[in-house]
Amino acid sequence: MPAARRIALVDLLDRLLAGGVVLVGNLTLSIADVDLVRVDLRALISSVSGDIG
Repeated sequence: MPAARRIALVDLLDRLLAGGVVLVGNLTLSIADVDLVRVDLRALISSVSGDIG
């Protein structure tokens, strides 16, 4: 990878959080095709400006 194209992990996280990241997940526990527990997760993660006037 050329040096100009390398992105540090911190820079990548900064870019992702500046625009926001949505995490979605589903988990279902079942026995004999009977759903016992279902968990749905939806989370929005974004950065917040710390400027206080």
